Amino acid sequence: MPPIPAPLAALLAATGLLAAWTDWRRRRIPNWLTISALALGIALQMALNGVSGAKASLAGAGVAFLVYLPLYLLRAVGGGDLKLMTAAGAIGGPSAWLFLFVLSCLVGGVVAITMVLAQGRLRRTLANVFLILRELAALRPPHRASSELDVKSESGLRLPRGVVIGLSITVYVAALAFGR
Repeated sequence: MPPIPAPLAALLAATGLLAAWTDWRRRRIPNWLTISALALGIALQMALNGVSGAKASLAGAGVAFLVYLPLYLLRAVGGGDLKLMTAAGAIGGPSAWLFLFVLSCLVGGVVAITMVLAQGRLRRTLANVFLILRELAALRPPHRASSELDVKSESGLRLPRGVVIGLSITVYVAALAFGR
C-alpha cells in the first residue's frame, strides 16, 4: 500500500468523508468540494515535496481523469465521481490513486452484489451485464440500448459511487494510520 504523508492523508480522508456524506444525502458530490480538494492537493503536495510533489500531484490527477473520463462518457459514473477521483489523484499521487482505484472497485463490487441480492435483481443484473458487453463489443454506448444503464436514470439500480469511493478512502487512510 503506497504511503502518503499525514497532511495529505488527512485531506484525503476529509474529502472522502464529505463526498460520501453528500452523495448519500443528496446523490451529488459538490463542485466546491472536489475543486477545492484538487487545488489543495496540488498545493500541499508542492509545499511538502516541491516541484516533484507538484509533478506527482498532476500525474495522479491526470491518471485518474484519463481512467474515469471514458466511464463518464459511457454514463457509467457521474461527473462528481470523475471530479472526486481526479481530486484523490491530485492528493495522493499516481501510486496511491491506483491503489484507491482497485480498492474502490473491490468495495464497489461487494456493495453492488449485496444490493443486487437484497433487491432480488440477480437475473436482471446478469442480463444487463451481457447487454453491456454486447454493446461495448459493437462499439456502442450501453446506455442507448437500455435506460437502466445510464447513471442518471431512476429506473436502474443506482450504486452511490461517491459513498463507495469515500468508504474506500477511509479504509485506505485508516490502514495507513494503524498499519504503521
